[in-house]
Amino acid sequence: MRDFKSARAPESNAKWLKLRVQLLFGLFLALLGTAFARAVYLQVFQQEKLRGLAQDQYVRQIDIPARRGDIFDRRGTPLAQSVEVDSIWVDPSMLPDVRQAARLLAKAVHLDPNDVASRIGRAKRFAWVKRQAKPQEVEAVKALGLPGLGFTKEPKRFYPQRELGAHIVGMVGTDGHGLEGLELAFQDELSGQNSRTSGFRDAKGRKLMVQGALDPLERQGATVTLTLDRHLQYVAEKALAKAVDDAKAIAGMAVVLDPRTGELLALANNPRFNPNTPETGVKNAIRNRAALDAFEPGSTMKAFVVAAALEEKVITPETLTFCENGAFRIGRHTVNDTHPHGWLTPQGVLQVSSNIGVAKIADALGREKMVAAYHAFGFAERTGLALTGESRGVIPFPKSDISLATQSFGQGMTSTAVQLTAAYGALANDGVLMRPYLVSKVVDPDGVVLLENQPTELRRVVSPRVARQVVGMLESVMVKGGTAPKGAMEDYRVAGKTGTAQKADPVARGYSDKRIASFVGMVPAEAPRAVILVVVDEPKTDVYGGNVAAPAFKEIATAAMAHLAVPPSRTVAPAEVAAAAAPPVPPPASKASAKAVPVRAVLAEAVTETPEPGTVRVPDVQGQAGREAVVKLLAAALEPQLQGSGRVVSQTPPAGALVEKGARVTLELATRQ
Repeated sequence: MRDFKSARAPESNAKWLKLRVQLLFGLFLALLGTAFARAVYLQVFQQEKLRGLAQDQYVRQIDIPARRGDIFDRRGTPLAQSVEVDSIWVDPSMLPDVRQAARLLAKAVHLDPNDVASRIGRAKRFAWVKRQAKPQEVEAVKALGLPGLGFTKEPKRFYPQRELGAHIVGMVGTDGHGLEGLELAFQDELSGQNSRTSGFRDAKGRKLMVQGALDPLERQGATVTLTLDRHLQYVAEKALAKAVDDAKAIAGMAVVLDPRTGELLALANNPRFNPNTPETGVKNAIRNRAALDAFEPGSTMKAFVVAAALEEKVITPETLTFCENGAFRIGRHTVNDTHPHGWLTPQGVLQVSSNIGVAKIADALGREKMVAAYHAFGFAERTGLALTGESRGVIPFPKSDISLATQSFGQGMTSTAVQLTAAYGALANDGVLMRPYLVSKVVDPDGVVLLENQPTELRRVVSPRVARQVVGMLESVMVKGGTAPKGAMEDYRVAGKTGTAQKADPVARGYSDKRIASFVGMVPAEAPRAVILVVVDEPKTDVYGGNVAAPAFKEIATAAMAHLAVPPSRTVAPAEVAAAAAPPVPPPASKASAKAVPVRAVLAEAVTETPEPGTVRVPDVQGQAGREAVVKLLAAALEPQLQGSGRVVSQTPPAGALVEKGARVTLELATRQ
């Protein structure tokens, strides 16, 4: 029995050993199969992903930002350029003391320590310290000797002319994208095409390019050339700043336009800002008011009403309009003039800026024709300057007599400064409206012209005869007795118009006591080379455009004529010549029925005796009928004021008195018994 058991034991052990071997073999075979399957999965199905992860350890795709295109004025002066500057970053994992390092870095780059500490504390391996740092800041950071610091080149926008033309050019953000002005409007053209290249990364994480530097032309934006003239832009900004400061106003605008081509030679705004350091500017200083803001233009619109009435033959240059001695009732409303006036020709209406006179002319013209004339002159339509947010202005149809009257002198409607200047450009250009433009051309690095603007006629607004008549009438605004003698020039004839408009109050839904003072002029009047508009917003010292804006116009015009090499005007006395064309008319039956009605009559005799420049002798009108006396005084460049009706029984100043042109002569009339 013992022998049988001992014989069975080795046999059982052998079977168990064999089973264990088989199990181990199967296990190893399964593991080998699993490893093989995993290898197949990784090598076949995950090949691209793993290759990318491997390359990511030492290979980097380096973004090469495009160099932003330059912006130049018409003569090639750079207004915006891009330069390469250093941006500073840090690897927070390599800093021994993050808070201490943040304090040191913040002091070196002139930033808030808490902001720097917060930015670094949130990051693991990368955090910006300061982008587009100044050279002295870069040197200060390098001197700290902190581990983990890195420096990379980035393009930074630089504006070499500082504030000059800043509102037009605009600015870019830290990321190089346009935020305002032409930088925003031509973002795609200026930004160019960013490129990418491969490079190795060393043990310290530094990027090493292996393909060499790319062709800079392949990563450069297009060049934009403007119609602006740097010299005229400087003069306009300087004169406007003085006008705003002297008037203690809140803002101002100035536009200089070539009426023959529509080119904008200057577009000034005040207050100004420096696009290199926009954060230091005044609030709302970045807005380009001259192109984007719409305002009520006031009496500057009177010239277009007169032009339309002449074109439609509703009036003639000899038509007299009774201006109601300063107050005219229209329904429940009263239209007032600054000074009382009696009978005025169209020239007289413009010369003294009579609201009543132009309201009556507009009434004779009619609502449809007046609104159509405004539209024909380019109001209520965008000029297409390529600036984002350009206003079109509003010309509502006047549904009442008082609305017709107020719109005739520029209230109850809105316009931009560029629209208003372009409209006067049509009068200066013999009645042809040119499309105003600011961008001359856009050219890519290969020399391909992407955009090119040429002088473009939009339409004929009035005939050359009417345009010249109105320009001649506007010359009388510049002499004594007109509203803008402060804008007159010694060597050049000037035609212009003042404007003083009340500002609308959106809260009270009416008008406030705040004003917008303006003056727009053409020089030289006989063949205008420049149309210049100056607008002063909320002047405090004086509210009239002839006192606030006209001197700035004169300063800009003087520089413009010299810069454009325009020869002096012919020596003439435009006010006297134009005043000689005032015909007599019978007086109306009553004030209420007095309208602007065309009347034909003989020309009066012009006064030629001028003992001293700017003075005339009062003619003798004793015993003459009122209408004859009015014509004679107007012909002498004097302002008649009538009291009573019938024939002249007395006059003040007396006949033969030497007075300044534009002086008022009071006539007392009486009917013979």
